[in-house]
Amino acid sequence: MNLSAWSIRNPIPAVMLFVLLTLAGLLSFRAMKVQNFPDMDLPVVMVTAVLPGAAPGQLESDVARKIENAIATTQGLKHITTTLTDGVATIAAEYQLEKPVQEAVDDVRSAVSRVRADLPADLRDPIVAKLELSAQPILAFAIASKRMDAEALSWFVDDTLTRRLLAVPGVGAVNRVGGVAREVRVALDPLKLQALGATAAEVSRQLRQVQIESAGGRADLGGAEQPVRTLATVQTAGELAALDIPLGDGRHIRLDQVATVRDTVAEQRTAALLDGEQVIGFEVSRSRGASEVDVGAGVQKALDQLLAERPDLQLTRTVDFVQIASDEYTSSMHLLYEGGILAVVVVWLFLRNWRATIVSAVALPLSIIPAFIGMHWLGFSINIITLLALSLVVGILVDDAIVEVENIVRHLRMGKSPYEAAMEAADEIGLAVIATTFSLIAVFLPTAFMSGIAGRFFKQFGWTAALAVFASLVVARLLTPMMAAYMLKPLAAQAHEPRWLATYMRASAWCLRHRIVTIAGALVFFVGSIALIPLLPSGFIPADDNAQTQVNLELPPGSVLADTRAAVAQAALRVQRVGHVESIYTTIGGGSAGTDPFAGGAGAGDPRKATLTLRLAPRGKRPLKQAIEQDLRTALADLPGVRVKIGLGGSNDKYVLALASEDPQALASAARSVEQGIRT
Repeated sequence: MNLSAWSIRNPIPAVMLFVLLTLAGLLSFRAMKVQNFPDMDLPVVMVTAVLPGAAPGQLESDVARKIENAIATTQGLKHITTTLTDGVATIAAEYQLEKPVQEAVDDVRSAVSRVRADLPADLRDPIVAKLELSAQPILAFAIASKRMDAEALSWFVDDTLTRRLLAVPGVGAVNRVGGVAREVRVALDPLKLQALGATAAEVSRQLRQVQIESAGGRADLGGAEQPVRTLATVQTAGELAALDIPLGDGRHIRLDQVATVRDTVAEQRTAALLDGEQVIGFEVSRSRGASEVDVGAGVQKALDQLLAERPDLQLTRTVDFVQIASDEYTSSMHLLYEGGILAVVVVWLFLRNWRATIVSAVALPLSIIPAFIGMHWLGFSINIITLLALSLVVGILVDDAIVEVENIVRHLRMGKSPYEAAMEAADEIGLAVIATTFSLIAVFLPTAFMSGIAGRFFKQFGWTAALAVFASLVVARLLTPMMAAYMLKPLAAQAHEPRWLATYMRASAWCLRHRIVTIAGALVFFVGSIALIPLLPSGFIPADDNAQTQVNLELPPGSVLADTRAAVAQAALRVQRVGHVESIYTTIGGGSAGTDPFAGGAGAGDPRKATLTLRLAPRGKRPLKQAIEQDLRTALADLPGVRVKIGLGGSNDKYVLALASEDPQALASAARSVEQGIRT
């Protein structure tokens, strides 16, 4: 059946079809989420095992190796990476990309269950979960208050603020960085314990029974059924100090007779600094599939309401990946609009007929908008990859329509009516249009089936481009001939061609007459293009110029919070000398913005790690971000004893070690040993 002829004879159904496709496409576009990069499922499973107080050596022999040996028997395993810190072992099991993520999680969970009986009895149940790249924080804030101290403000963030933000659609987690936690400290006096014949174990057993609230069954009271609870709680440190402690020989003592009980705060192992001043920070992560822009707007609205209720609070946005996603979306849409306008202008320059230009230009929006239906059905989002695909094919989408219109105009110049010209020209050119479109689909669609990490990104690229190109074919075969039949006017005579077109035709004729020279010139250009490939910079994602970058510092094992703060202060001074830095937000021992997602959160609470988030000056008032990052590497190159990584997701790791000795021979020997160890 000739669809073009049917559309010309029945214009109303064709028009209504595209009206419905346009409405459905617009609704799909509104329903799609705006993200910086598409969500990806990588077959990486994280196992987190916690054994309080255990040293890394003990964790390696008693926990990590047993779990690794069990996981090694699973199918499709590619790599196992283990990170050991005091009390925490994090094991990342990476599988082949073809392995389903849920199957990988189930295999690892079964493997860990098989060896659970061989692990230490006091080991907490290992946590098995897939790697969630989308769980990285997208926003971070510093909060301060004139009415609350550090302890009260920390509890306010953990309780009130966290509950407010978790109620925002799309918010997955809220984590506090810095601040303090309340702690009731019981310091036993060994001399008093010895004098009373008591032991720390007896006191510890009694304290374990405190703050316990358990179910006690049910009771019938007055003909009604009531639940019964067993309560053993204290409300204040004073009540805990007055706690009665029974001893093994029948005697009883009060806790404050053998210990000092204080209501204080726990040892601080994390800190947050804003331009050198200590603050309390919190990070907001989105849930999988949520729009970064929508989550950012919802979080800001909730915080504005909170600030209206609590005028004493002060909030400063310190890390902002939402603005980056919003800027990328806005700039990509502007480029899409500009590309569409330029394509229409080029069509008009060649056709020199405003009616024919309109008929051809209609193919642009009516090809892109219906493509959103398939994108939404496939679960895609509006991100850099899908917008790149649409921007790339925006000039291709009018090709089919131009071919149809040009052939119809040729028939009009033969003296035919627009109706007859559209009927005959569309039937004449139909097979060529279909072949051209499916050739383009054969170019773009295979990118959706690429292997590796690149394939996970370009899946949305290939399908988006293929859907838009296929929609352009539907427009060219149904709508374009119908519009040409009813919109174009008869052409009485051959129109006068512009001078530049005559020049182009003479050049084309010359190329046809001198085929060997033309082929030789094409080969020279082709070989020259291939020769230039090694001179081009390579990389998976091109470097950006966002007004934000990060510096990650890692001190040697055993470093305490004070050592890290001193290193951070020294690094901040050097960063300020580089210039073009408006603010520095530092997290020590906590916070996951900008950290390696494969670490599995093992660095949380590790006071020897710090992240400096630098907010740079706006574009136009500073050099490129890459130049600033290179200056930062130079400025931090001689920071002793610190591992430095600069950039968002960069891998420019550098170690600087300071060796000192009065014996030059011993110093040289130590330097050679260190160098050999690093190479190994």
